[in-house]
Amino acid sequence: MHDQGPAGGADSTALPLEAQLFVGEGQFIDLPVRFAYRREAPFAVLLEFPGPNEGAGAWEFSRDLLWEGLHEPAGLGDVRIWPPCHCRGRRQLRIMLVGNEGTALLDLPAKPLRDWLRDRSFALVPRGTESGLIDWDAELGRLVGDR
Repeated sequence: MHDQGPAGGADSTALPLEAQLFVGEGQFIDLPVRFAYRREAPFAVLLEFPGPNEGAGAWEFSRDLLWEGLHEPAGLGDVRIWPPCHCRGRRQLRIMLVGNEGTALLDLPAKPLRDWLRDRSFALVPRGTESGLIDWDAELGRLVGDR
């Protein structure tokens, strides 16, 4: 289940994956998820819960945070990420999402996610060039209330 190609044209890419959702006492259930990246939001990735789990919504967070979390523990707020920990027998990337209605803990295969970020999202917008795609005047106008 690796649709690493463009989603919606050459300005975006998506990766469907099978995650394991922690439900307690060392028990997990399979949960389909989809990562998406769009040039129009160059700093962010979107983690979607497609299909019958749409009620869980989608989480948008930093692409750099996801990349960093593949290599070392990252995040201090609503999204926290831990790389695989072979010393503890965990071969998956772990993402914790903290929301108003609770916390979700997901384990995801790290290699396809790492490959997708490196080969697809960084190909669309190389790391360090994201700010060149932002219309800063429009963003400032939005923030100060220009209509």
